[in-house]
Amino acid sequence: MVNPYQQYKENAILTASPEELVLMLYNGIIRFIEEAKGAIEKKDYMAANNSIQRAQDIITELMLTLDMNYDISKNLYSLYDYMLRRLIDANVKKDVTILEEVKGFAIELRNTWSVALNKVREKVYAKG
Repeated sequence: MVNPYQQYKENAILTASPEELVLMLYNGIIRFIEEAKGAIEKKDYMAANNSIQRAQDIITELMLTLDMNYDISKNLYSLYDYMLRRLIDANVKKDVTILEEVKGFAIELRNTWSVALNKVREKVYAKG
């Protein structure tokens, strides 16, 4: 039997614009960090490891998709690299404080991206 929520999520991903996908990726980082924090608090280190690795995978994907012809991409690459290294530290040490630091960056990136996306949409609708 098909899970309606899973079907909705798949449709949302398949119909999202590239800009909306980036927003989803940032939300994924935040969600996996929250899952990892909860797992560490429960001393479920295998689950924490899995969640941190999923956040790392998303950051790696973001790094790979940057267009390095733009200066902002080089800056983002450096930030993503830092976030990735901090997640590795957090995973080794099972340190919730480091996870909070990385989550803060992800939230800031998501919020900035969301504002930019909304401004672009406003301009598109204003022209249309």
